[in-house]
Amino acid sequence: MIYIILTLTLLLLMIASAVYAIWQKDLLYAVIASGILSLFLSIVFLILQAPDVALTEAAIGVALTTIIFIIAIRNTVRFEDEHDKKNVKTTTK
Repeated sequence: MIYIILTLTLLLLMIASAVYAIWQKDLLYAVIASGILSLFLSIVFLILQAPDVALTEAAIGVALTTIIFIIAIRNTVRFEDEHDKKNVKTTTK
């Protein structure tokens, strides 16, 4: 019974972090929410007695993908709103 409640709680947290990642305007927060989603998914795999899949999801989904996305965001110019886009266009002309 406790495994069902824990699994349902983790699934609800996964849905909440996925919705947060989709609606978030800031790319860095969206990537962090995506990493949290992968962390919850690896815990679900561990509860479902698939430790090899859980370790792979933790290594690839949580660590590697999140780090690659953060490096890519860090190396680009970030535009969070229309005001930033207008300032860059007027200063570059």
